[in-house]
Amino acid sequence: MAQFDVFRNPNPATAAGIPFLLDVQSGLLDHLITRVVVPLARPELMGNKSAKNLNPGVEIHGEKLVLLTPELAAIPVRALGTPIANLKDKHAEIIQALDMIFSGF
Repeated sequence: MAQFDVFRNPNPATAAGIPFLLDVQSGLLDHLITRVVVPLARPELMGNKSAKNLNPGVEIHGEKLVLLTPELAAIPVRALGTPIANLKDKHAEIIQALDMIFSGF
């Protein structure tokens, strides 16, 4: 698994509004049985009101999504399956959103 890999949301209860999960955990911690992920949501789930630095927009297979950074979580590696994309080209925006959560800027 690589940092910024994108996976399909394995939870059928939330997958309609949050179709994907973004792995934000460093590859140095690949030995752990969990990965820290940020949900990737359809903008309408947020009422189309997102904070640019906290909820940057991304595109997966032509679909516009936003990071629900405040809802990051750890989930078991076995639940993730196979990555379907990677957002390493959005590194700066993703790290900025995480910095907002942890540092306030």
